[in-house]
Amino acid sequence: MNAANDDPHGGGPHHDDLRYVYAVCRPLAAPLAADLTGVGGVPPRQLVHGDLVALVGPVPERDFAEKPLRAHLEDLDWLSGTARAHQRVIDALTTVTCPLPLRLATVFRDDSGVRAMLEDGAERFHRVLERIDGRVEWGVKVYMENAENAEDAKDTASEAPEAPRSGRDYLRRRRSQRTAQEENWQRAEGFARELHERLSERADDSRLHAPQNSELSRAPGRNVLNAAYLVSRTHSEEFVELVDRTKGDGSGTSGLRVELTGPWAAYSFTGDADDEEGTTA
Repeated sequence: MNAANDDPHGGGPHHDDLRYVYAVCRPLAAPLAADLTGVGGVPPRQLVHGDLVALVGPVPERDFAEKPLRAHLEDLDWLSGTARAHQRVIDALTTVTCPLPLRLATVFRDDSGVRAMLEDGAERFHRVLERIDGRVEWGVKVYMENAENAEDAKDTASEAPEAPRSGRDYLRRRRSQRTAQEENWQRAEGFARELHERLSERADDSRLHAPQNSELSRAPGRNVLNAAYLVSRTHSEEFVELVDRTKGDGSGTSGLRVELTGPWAAYSFTGDADDEEGTTA
């Protein structure tokens, strides 16, 4: 078991500390890393309730009570640091078990509030933990290079195109470019659809997410496929090899890129259980 005390200096949590909950899982068969720290640089601890465990850590009320937390969530630097600390704990937990991660900044007033959450959601937690037991999540995204950028690159790589002889000639060229872009997009969609079908056959479950906004994700190109796959740990190597083999299958479509991420905790497959958000009541 990891650190027994909330306070890294010993003596337990301060009287005004709230309880930050990272995840729910079954009792751990192996200890977490002794140097693992979470939000606020404090080691998480296991709060056991029956046959469920909540991984928790103390956080100050001045930052995580409802009003200050709402303000902090508008602070990108604070939010980014908190998210990294949260994910660090989830990643560490995923190496020793298959956790059900809770939402960022899930907070309760005290241990009793956490126990009540475990008690009230026990049936749902057990159902989800059974579904994800022995499994991890892999993410697969397919991007298509921005069509206009692709045309620009093509023009740059070739000789300078002849200037249009008339307005009608110009419109004809633009129409031809749009037709080519639409054909490329259709081929990219077809490739993504076939890839998803092939990967879904090798996974225990799959989820199709909405395409990412390129301006927000800052990933180059247009997102064609944004999917998650629930794969057993024992079959993960085969799954990764399948993705690698399929990366060349879209070579006939201009500017196609396949990205694989993971393994992650099964965020996409926790149903409504990760909506069990804490309050400071």
